[in-house]
Amino acid sequence: KAPAAPRQGGKNRLNAANGEEHPPEQHHTTWAAFLETATGRAAKSARTVVIAGVPHGLLQDDVMADILVIHFQMSKNNGGDVEEVIYPAWEEGVAYITFEDEEVVESVLKKDEHRLEDKRLARYYPLKVTRYCENVFGSVTSVLNMSIFKDQFILEDLIQEMKLKSTALSFGPLQPNGHICVQGSFPAIKLLRDFLLLKAKSLSEEEKREESKSRQKPRRKPQQYRLATETSSSVHDAGGEKQVVVLDADVYRYMKSFFSRTFLVNDGVVISDITDGDTTTLYIKSAGSRSDAGRVLRVKEKIENQSVKLHNSLRKERISFEKHTRGEKEICRRVCGRLKPRYPSVLIVPYDTHIDVIGNSSDVFQFTKEVSSTVPSLFQRR
Repeated sequence: KAPAAPRQGGKNRLNAANGEEHPPEQHHTTWAAFLETATGRAAKSARTVVIAGVPHGLLQDDVMADILVIHFQMSKNNGGDVEEVIYPAWEEGVAYITFEDEEVVESVLKKDEHRLEDKRLARYYPLKVTRYCENVFGSVTSVLNMSIFKDQFILEDLIQEMKLKSTALSFGPLQPNGHICVQGSFPAIKLLRDFLLLKAKSLSEEEKREESKSRQKPRRKPQQYRLATETSSSVHDAGGEKQVVVLDADVYRYMKSFFSRTFLVNDGVVISDITDGDTTTLYIKSAGSRSDAGRVLRVKEKIENQSVKLHNSLRKERISFEKHTRGEKEICRRVCGRLKPRYPSVLIVPYDTHIDVIGNSSDVFQFTKEVSSTVPSLFQRR
């Protein structure tokens, strides 16, 4: 299920607790656009918290979003004016709250316990509130030339369809020359590519039918062929068809650790990988002499779909060893090892200069918070 668009907070929502409903307007921006703003503008990410433990399925989503806003605007909860709320999000039972002032985040985090209470709920629900952790995984930016579709489609309608199809991507404005900038993960960009290739293929087939009638060469066929050849990720070799998938290296590590079944294939398919810096390239090909393009393509699609989900839900924090001695680094590594069983969904990737902590926003924040509070005390005892 795609996340809801961010909803505007405001003081009027608080009146709903007293029986007076004056809901303000909603911001009809996409989840991808919110993430782009939150990660690209430090001020907004610093004003955002992650709420876990939101009761799922009890009320309509917009009603639950209202209840969350009311809770986090109450002074007894150390709250303040809410700018936006996102509920539901990618993870079930999780919401994102952005306050108007950064100081409110610190105040809300200091409260020992948050209980979600409302007359519309049968009981109270304990909430887990953590600081928003930015998504720092690799993304790519592509400029698409949509002008090749202008004779067959209304471009604005086609782009709206693309946005609905690719909620994990951020879209820039359509330029007068038909170009549009798209940003997102490698797999999400490729899924959009596949969607456009189907559009181009349908146009090509239609023109072939027209050609058989008129015996004239279709005018747009060369452009559509160029689109297909430039964006294809299929490579043909002696053993048959080979598919290529480019992933963020950390997302790939997390998939291998916690979603290893994604890479379980039968004897007819072989997967190899090459990691170069921040990216990992997967090569998927048939193992036997007889090509099975359909099977290879299904494996590729399964990997891409899983990676897109993780790219949007995972967060990464870096524990730097800068200015630490070798002994202090070792203590930090041991602390991470001791904490790991309490955070089974967190992946720890150690390096000589730092440790990367990867997982959902709540777990990553709590894990790094415990490390930062534990390691200094160990240093003091030395």
